Amino acid sequence: MRGVAPLVIGIASSPAERRQLARLLGGTEAFLIVSSVDQARKFLDVAGTSHVAPVAVAAPPVAVAAEPAQGAVTPPPTGLSVDSDRRVLRWLDREIELTRLEHDFLRCLLGAPGQVWTYERLHLEVWGNVHLGRGSDMHSVVRRVRHKLARLNASATIHAVRGVGFRLAPL
Repeated sequence: MRGVAPLVIGIASSPAERRQLARLLGGTEAFLIVSSVDQARKFLDVAGTSHVAPVAVAAPPVAVAAEPAQGAVTPPPTGLSVDSDRRVLRWLDREIELTRLEHDFLRCLLGAPGQVWTYERLHLEVWGNVHLGRGSDMHSVVRRVRHKLARLNASATIHAVRGVGFRLAPL
């Protein structure tokens, strides 16, 4: 099916299992996590899907129900960019310098606008190591980047997805 993004649907009854599944599917282009098969069927019925190819996930059965307000993925404003040669964040005609970590972090988020980046995936891409559960290093970078976005008066921010990771989102 050319031109149609694949959708992976995960099912899990507990919040912990849904978080685990969200981490596992963090690199997937599109995924839906629900708490029951009935929820998945209702979604597919609403979406008008006539054929869905099953996908096997090598993990305990887990599903994440998207919160209605966070379900829609909206790309950040088009005037926001990172100049990697000069390591600056640009919003329209304004710029601000970035540290290496801030630069690498923003490149990830801007490379996939609206997509949730898991803590694990960000740690591998930005820090080059495995996330060990402590988030102070990552939260420090997020705080600095949010502050820089605000100083530029950019109409984008970084949203935390509790227990999963971060995404770039419009204000």
